[in-house]
Amino acid sequence: MRQQHFLIPTLRDLPSDAEVTSHQLMLRAGLIRQLASGVYTYLPLGHKVLRKVQEIVRQEMDRAGGQELLMPALHPAELWKESGRWDVYGPELMRLKDRHDREFALGPTHEEVITGLLRDEVKSYKKLPVTLYQIQTKYRDERRPRFGVLRSREFIMKDAYSFHTSAESLDQTYQDMYNAYSAIFSRCALNFRAVEADSGAIGGTGTHEFMVLSEIGEDTIAYSDSSDYAANIEKAAVIVKEYDQVIPAEQKSVEKIDTPNVKTVNDLVQFLQVEAKQIIKTVAFEVDDRIVLALVRGDYEINDIKIKNLFHADMAELLSEERIVKELGSVPGFLGPIDVTGVTVVADYSVKGMLAGVVGANEKDKHYIHVQPERDFSIEGYYDLRNIVIGDPSPDGQGIIQFAEGIEVGHVFKLGTKYSEAMGATYLDENGKEQSMIMGCYGIGVSRTVAAIIEQNNDENGIIWPLSVAPFQIHLIAVNSKDEVQMEVAEKIYQELNEKGFEVLFDDRNERAGVKFKDADLIGIPLRITVGKKRLNRSSNVR
Repeated sequence: MRQQHFLIPTLRDLPSDAEVTSHQLMLRAGLIRQLASGVYTYLPLGHKVLRKVQEIVRQEMDRAGGQELLMPALHPAELWKESGRWDVYGPELMRLKDRHDREFALGPTHEEVITGLLRDEVKSYKKLPVTLYQIQTKYRDERRPRFGVLRSREFIMKDAYSFHTSAESLDQTYQDMYNAYSAIFSRCALNFRAVEADSGAIGGTGTHEFMVLSEIGEDTIAYSDSSDYAANIEKAAVIVKEYDQVIPAEQKSVEKIDTPNVKTVNDLVQFLQVEAKQIIKTVAFEVDDRIVLALVRGDYEINDIKIKNLFHADMAELLSEERIVKELGSVPGFLGPIDVTGVTVVADYSVKGMLAGVVGANEKDKHYIHVQPERDFSIEGYYDLRNIVIGDPSPDGQGIIQFAEGIEVGHVFKLGTKYSEAMGATYLDENGKEQSMIMGCYGIGVSRTVAAIIEQNNDENGIIWPLSVAPFQIHLIAVNSKDEVQMEVAEKIYQELNEKGFEVLFDDRNERAGVKFKDADLIGIPLRITVGKKRLNRSSNVR
């Protein structure tokens, strides 16, 4: 490709609205342009990289036995109502109506569509197992699109779905997909970890996220310093040692005290001259159709995913301040479990056995001290409800926990019969008996993967593409396009490389040498051939 005819609108200045390196470089190198918040056009250079990643994905998915298809992006609401997700998926689901007032959604994922398809097309166990995948644009109405294509409202995803007659068959395909994902991200030259994770709105059990290690990652990875254990912080279990959290204290009767404008744990620590671990923090949640008070030691944080999973709920969200006042008769900042009725109270194991806790008194500027759980208020039970922290024992019993940040680029799930039972996707087994199909689900954020590659492969001059995903293999630069000899040599090299099947970007522009070299560094093609006064120079862009 001749560069003078190739649309690469590079930028010299750092874009003011780009927070992270990948977003900055994708804009500066002319890979993308924003159309609206969270919506981007992939320009020719960016599209070529996108296609390279897609081809790697296709090769590994085909090798693992997947069959490619293409499903609609526009989904009838009826399918989502069958699965039960129309009302619980949340505001991220982009909903619309057609001219006949029929409801639709722009697909963020395709469990409903694929389940409906297999329900209609597969009737016998002889057709199973089967794995189907697509690479398609998805839509999610992100509340706060950010970081360029890392968190956008329109994105490109590979989603695959497998259907089985047994858990053993699902286990085998799950492992095949796990191995395929490992191969895909290795071929993309990414430093990644596969970590245990929560299945979120997709549902199911037995799930792993593939996380690219990055300082700007929005997910925290908890990993052992002595083993292969790794999990998303929302999933990591906490090993509990019975009563190792108890703080020796003189046992006294509960007492209400004045705490003027003392609302937070840090405020209480300063005002009462106590340690944070002597405070019992009360957090109010709306969990489906009930209100739950979750208690945790003041130096820890409640994990809302663990709350949701404890109650097998579809939704667990913080209760608004208005509802704390109206429905609990309490005051935000002074919420506590004493004398609160009509709610479910659960506690993290860290609260168990506390002898002199501090809790909110449900009155403005008031707290209770010398509080003992179970003596002074009732608890339904103790559970693992907190986030794991650095220094905790690893859940696998080997080593202690450390943290790293990661960008999620892939996720594999064992769905079981969550969708097939809800939507009636059945088959006849060898005995002629009707059975629900057992399902797996496997997703890769293709556009996120491109951004993650840039996050890990750049320097102060620009992108450094791994050869496997580079938009071109070779950048051929004629230093002076007005020098006939230089151009003659460069043209000959260009023709020979094309004939041998190399992908070449030929910078034949009538620009200064400095401009050409700056753009070359910014674009980051792995190999560079420069034709100048000395006619030829070869260099690598692996800086």
